[in-house]
Amino acid sequence: MSKKSIALTGNDLTLGQVYQIVYEGFDVTLAPHARERMEASRALVEKLGAGEVAVYGVNTGFGALASVRIHRDQVSELQFNLVRSHACGVGAALGEDETRAMLLLRANTLAKGFSGVRPVVVETLLAMLERGVLPVIPSQGSVGASGDLAPLAHLALVAIGEGEAFYKGARISGADAMRQAGIAPLKLEAKEGLGLLNGTQGMLALISLAVREAEMLVDSADVAAALSLDALRGSPAPFDERISRIRPYPGHAVTARNLTRLNRGSEIRESHRSPEVDPRVQDAYSLRCTPQVHGAVRDSLSQVRTTLSIELNSATDNPLVFSDSGEVISGGNFHGQPLAMSADQTAIALATLAGICERRIEHMTNPHTSGLPAFLTPDPGLNSGFMIAQVVAASLVSEMKALATPHSVDSIPTSGDQEDYVSMGMSAARRLRRMLDALCNVISIELLAATQGIDFQAPLQTGTEARRAYELVRSVSPVVEKDRVLATDIEAVAKVVIRGEFQKIVH
Repeated sequence: MSKKSIALTGNDLTLGQVYQIVYEGFDVTLAPHARERMEASRALVEKLGAGEVAVYGVNTGFGALASVRIHRDQVSELQFNLVRSHACGVGAALGEDETRAMLLLRANTLAKGFSGVRPVVVETLLAMLERGVLPVIPSQGSVGASGDLAPLAHLALVAIGEGEAFYKGARISGADAMRQAGIAPLKLEAKEGLGLLNGTQGMLALISLAVREAEMLVDSADVAAALSLDALRGSPAPFDERISRIRPYPGHAVTARNLTRLNRGSEIRESHRSPEVDPRVQDAYSLRCTPQVHGAVRDSLSQVRTTLSIELNSATDNPLVFSDSGEVISGGNFHGQPLAMSADQTAIALATLAGICERRIEHMTNPHTSGLPAFLTPDPGLNSGFMIAQVVAASLVSEMKALATPHSVDSIPTSGDQEDYVSMGMSAARRLRRMLDALCNVISIELLAATQGIDFQAPLQTGTEARRAYELVRSVSPVVEKDRVLATDIEAVAKVVIRGEFQKIVH
């Protein structure tokens, strides 16, 4: 059975398609009309390159050296020098998924036809993607101004047969990887080195993949909250759709519906409806305001998606080649500020979600607020139960708060003060990986604590749909009757979370 194929046009790539290509291995081709646009812009570059007028990136130096004129016999050497000189990133290499996304996204923006590069440049990147030649891309070194210069230079380095690559599980030279994969290295011509380097595809790749995982985690957090609600015998009244209707944020409505459906038919809640049984008038905010907080996270991620969807199909090169008017115009589309701010927005959303999850964990483990045995153990004192699991959650949340500090308001001048205001978008995007891992563990701890709390409500059972989540937890973590190493349980539940099993319950 042949793999499904997606044709790149530079204009209509979706996040869903990015995920299909990166995670499911869909084939990618260059659409015929995209090839025609690329050939038209390339013809203009070659025409201008043969003339006497200085054209940035074609016959001049770069950045602060833009005023230096390059002889036409040295134009190809100029492009190779650009790639080599900019490949000075440091730090751990990006992951394979992130690198696949970078290859795809750089190919798509070049396919748009405003970069003046030959179609073979896109075809080479797509061949590397298809055959698994993944450049070793150090994750540090971009300020997100003229794009992600250092990361993209390491990507381009392998495309020209240099640098290092991961290929079939081994880290080998780029030359060997390209040779073994049967891909001819690029011989760069005018503007093509710059075309490969100028752009936002490093930070764009990282944020795009992070948002997919963040959306899965907010769905999983709704499930955890529903279990916590029953473990704490919380009221379903705050999730009445009439409340969300008169403050109509979309995310609020989604979470309220999820909580209502998950806890529908709960025997625990039914047993506490009477004021004589449960005199509480209102629950703590971490229960009562779950739709408002989770919903704000959802809406924030939705706004980030909108930015990403624009950036996926944007020309982020410089200068831009307009073949219809015969002009090459220098601008600043490479600047990463929209993405840097989106990364900060995502980080704040992740920290917010982790914070409210931890508060529900604390309520369940604290005998003064839970109405349950102290620290969710049948024999407190001899056993510590979930005491330190809550401490771990608190530790992760505190770390996430620090990581959520905005990066996009920072700037440091570079390139001889030519690039005097930068976005710091790549560093803003890089820290999302740590935050996603921490959030997954916090949600896993809440799922474990809530499931343990529900066990103390036996023989009463939680809602029909919430029961599915309860059983998922219990399939990897039996009831905690006496102290054991809970790190194993947290890890086991986190694996179920990251597979998207809890997300499926609300979809």
